[in-house]
Amino acid sequence: MKVLVACEESQAVCKAFREKGHEAYSCDIIECSGGHPEWHIQGDVLEILNLKNVPVENGYFSAISFKTCDGKHHNLFKKWDMIIAFPPCTHLAVSGARHFEKKRADGRQKEAIEFFCQFLKADCEKIAIENPIGIISGDYISKWFPDLAEKYNLPKKQSQIIQPYEYGHNAKKSTCLWLKGLPLLKPTEIVEPDLVSYTCKSGKKVTFSRHMVQGFENGERAKSRSKTFEGVAKAMAEQWG
Repeated sequence: MKVLVACEESQAVCKAFREKGHEAYSCDIIECSGGHPEWHIQGDVLEILNLKNVPVENGYFSAISFKTCDGKHHNLFKKWDMIIAFPPCTHLAVSGARHFEKKRADGRQKEAIEFFCQFLKADCEKIAIENPIGIISGDYISKWFPDLAEKYNLPKKQSQIIQPYEYGHNAKKSTCLWLKGLPLLKPTEIVEPDLVSYTCKSGKKVTFSRHMVQGFENGERAKSRSKTFEGVAKAMAEQWG
């Protein structure tokens, strides 16, 4: 299969599908950290999401045309067999709810929703979109952005919620999947999550996954936490590939 892994710089999912013999490509606006520039497309993923008319000497042909980071040009003369997308969650996740009013006012949230929805309506038979618990499901968009809710016919609920500890990692991070033409992802190895307790200044005690603080020491917490767990990537490749 020809697989597009959108908004992925780590190449975890891309490499998992490559190991299964599929022609997978990662795409992000930044360079990859997965060690395979020959499989990475650095640029706007919306430009290669669907077939487009490409000009040639005697007219046009329909293709998905792109260049990988090794400088090689590619032309796919058919739509992607599968798209797995990890759109940014900065303006969508409920963890940032205290900023929602400002983000609605300045347009950041609407722009993020529009970007997410491009994957929902992509011309592909098999689609998976990943995001943490956020505003895509439920009535938030219908309330604040009724035009978008009508335009994209947004689902009221995600297809499923998975956890890293269901795939061999001792971390807890609720992750939503919206699926089209794909079965629910099945757990492969359930382990005990590594949880830590913390007492807030108010005296309230909270418990969270140790993975939540990963990256604090080098200032790359967001980038670190956004990487796909290898166990989840492997399950996607084995069960969907």
